[in-house]
Amino acid sequence: MYALHTACVLLFASTAQAQISAEDYIDVDPAQARLGQLLFYDKILSGNLNISCGTCHHHDHAGGDGLSLGIGEGGVGVGPDRTPGMGADRIRKRIPRNAPALWNLGHRDINVLFHDGRLTESDLYGNGFDSPAEEWLPKGLDNLLAAQSLFPMTAQFEMAGNPGENEVTGAVHDRIDNGWPIIAKRVRVIPEYGSMFVEAFDHIEEPSEVTIVEIGNALGAFIASEWQSYDSPYDAWLTGTPLPDDADRGRKLFYNSARCASCHAGDLFTDQAFHALGLPAFGPGRTRRWDQISRDVGRMAETDALEDAYKFRTPSLRNVALTGPYGHNGAYATLEAMIRHHADPVAARESWTPADAQLPEVPWLAKVDFAIQQDTREIARQEATIEKRPIDLSEKDIADLVAFLNALTGETADDRPLGRPETVPSGLPVD
Repeated sequence: MYALHTACVLLFASTAQAQISAEDYIDVDPAQARLGQLLFYDKILSGNLNISCGTCHHHDHAGGDGLSLGIGEGGVGVGPDRTPGMGADRIRKRIPRNAPALWNLGHRDINVLFHDGRLTESDLYGNGFDSPAEEWLPKGLDNLLAAQSLFPMTAQFEMAGNPGENEVTGAVHDRIDNGWPIIAKRVRVIPEYGSMFVEAFDHIEEPSEVTIVEIGNALGAFIASEWQSYDSPYDAWLTGTPLPDDADRGRKLFYNSARCASCHAGDLFTDQAFHALGLPAFGPGRTRRWDQISRDVGRMAETDALEDAYKFRTPSLRNVALTGPYGHNGAYATLEAMIRHHADPVAARESWTPADAQLPEVPWLAKVDFAIQQDTREIARQEATIEKRPIDLSEKDIADLVAFLNALTGETADDRPLGRPETVPSGLPVD
């Protein structure tokens, strides 16, 4: 068994060491990407006109928000300084999961999105995707990113808003696809957007023809082109430039005794599979209709397979040093802490405290934030699914692994092709 495991790790090591180039990404129309950039930061896509995609995936925070669990619709500000709002507009719930990084999601090898993998390419529903919208997802979406971009708009606590607050969320509560035409009309009646859609899409002759499909495709084009990264010190190492000594030691650990490459495999450092790491549980959880506790069963919520309980998708590690906190719920603020958890999940869970979570204070949610920790039976169920067995890592080993992960940061990660726009056609403020 040990020999087989070693062979698998060495195989991952050999397949990981390949160069990425612009040709490895899905094709993008520049005019659509420019349109997508504006839409990405325009709050017109939200029910209450108060939050954009960029609020939680901001350029200033490497495409994330720097929080363990995001503050969505109703919050104020950006990043770790975002506050939960006040009065009737204040948030009613934290976002159940950590805002996922956007880096390299436009790579042609990416085949599944969301922490629980609930979006994949498929012919199951006749629209090209297996998604939460099932047969109600419209046809014509170009790729996974285009499809993914539609779902935050329908999520109550992310962008849609609470029932009774606006027509979008009211429509969505009747059926998920009922809100998208309302959003599309909001966008296309703005003259600047209307003319940009006509210019960017060959099949659009009049602004009145714009639907949520074109909006999704523009957003997908922007995300795919904006967050490409393949110019890290590791990429230079692939062409013969030595890594710093500590990063090179970390590389050797990564592909051998530390066993990192058994899951973080390939050019993007992810097997795109699902694993149970037993991260400390907190927050509101992504509950199913019949869940009576604030838990998140991960992949099992999508497959209904018991063997998928508490499993989450392996994230890519490119630019990982820029995208903390880490884990599906952002349980750990630093790479060092996340490595310690991988090395010994049970011990890490026992030493974890609520102070380790990056959660802006929300007094009216305080009783919910860590309530799951008191449910001993649920905690035991989570611990029983942990896949990783402990490995011995010295303090020096951990430091070397951190150095290697830092060597996966792109040299131009802070210099994006389009960046954050100063203004958007709706005239709404840009976060």
